[in-house]
Amino acid sequence: MEQNLLQRINELAKKKKTVGLTAEEQAEQKKLYKIYLGEIRQQFSATLDNVSVEEKDGTVVPFKEAYKKKG
Repeated sequence: MEQNLLQRINELAKKKKTVGLTAEEQAEQKKLYKIYLGEIRQQFSATLDNVSVEEKDGTVVPFKEAYKKKG
């Protein structure tokens, strides 16, 4: 994740709490949050790709496959 993205998100959040944001800044903040959350979701999904679940019968299956069976 880009450091300048996080820095700008934090700057806007601090400004929002202190003096408020202009309409342009609010739109920018919304756009940056969307990018940030997308990256977090992608990282989480990649993490789940590396998780395995041991079934009751002793077999080991990837988490996403095990989750699909139960869902």
